[in-house]
Amino acid sequence: MAKASKKQALGRGLSALLNNPNSDITSVKDENADKIVGSIVEIELDLIEVNPYQPRSYFNEETLRELASSIKELGVIQPITVRKLEGNKFQLVSGERRLRASKLIGNNTIPTYIRIAKDQEMLEMALVENIQRKDLDPIEVALSYQRLIDEIDLTQEEMSQRVGKKRSTISNYLRLLKLDPIIQTGMRDGFLSMGHGRALINIENTEVQLNIYEKIIQQKLSVRQTEQLVKNLKEGNSIAPIKSVKTIDTPKFISKGLKTISEYFGHKIVIKLAGKNKGKILIPFHSEEDFNRIKKLLE
Repeated sequence: MAKASKKQALGRGLSALLNNPNSDITSVKDENADKIVGSIVEIELDLIEVNPYQPRSYFNEETLRELASSIKELGVIQPITVRKLEGNKFQLVSGERRLRASKLIGNNTIPTYIRIAKDQEMLEMALVENIQRKDLDPIEVALSYQRLIDEIDLTQEEMSQRVGKKRSTISNYLRLLKLDPIIQTGMRDGFLSMGHGRALINIENTEVQLNIYEKIIQQKLSVRQTEQLVKNLKEGNSIAPIKSVKTIDTPKFISKGLKTISEYFGHKIVIKLAGKNKGKILIPFHSEEDFNRIKKLLE
């Protein structure tokens, strides 16, 4: 019983500090900052504004509802993280899905881990968290690393320490940004892997890069086959011309309908023709959430 009452008293003390206009805490040097920073308290949802630096812009409604159901049953297991603003206001650092799901079930408060951070630190935290996600394509990761270099002025060594990745790994991602934009788009759409991209980086001539890219797509070359192709070229052997494929004129009904289908699914849809008025519709997806979103559209 004594333990429970001590916990409640601590909560009231933190609440008083946060709501006291005469002792506003906006810096780690402010009085009582040590009592606020690192503490976990229940904060009203209305006092928390979203993170303007959040790299993620799409949130799947179905998975949000599933999370909301879990929160309703078990509560918020992992507190969200916010930074303290002036007055009794806070800005989200991480945990936007938990915040949105809590609002869906009508919760008024949410357990929150409090930090004090400047705008630059907020951007850095958002980018670092973004890199740690598992559903990013290689180009998205590379772009996040590049933003840390350009906007936060971090070296590759400093990034290595921040994100817990080897410097060589970071360097390999950054090198992908030297690829032709068409090839980068192919990687984002899942037509070739990071391994393919790393092999193509060794070719400086853009025309030759694109030539090999076309061979990868048309002949479904593996990473090893691509590496061998590049090795042969570097050793002075010319690339064998791409075998001509009998082209099939795209029927007008496909040309007219392709844009509508692409807009519906939110992706560029690929059509593979197999004969007159026959073929396949390929729908790319970029994450588990994206897959579930497409699945819902097909239900």
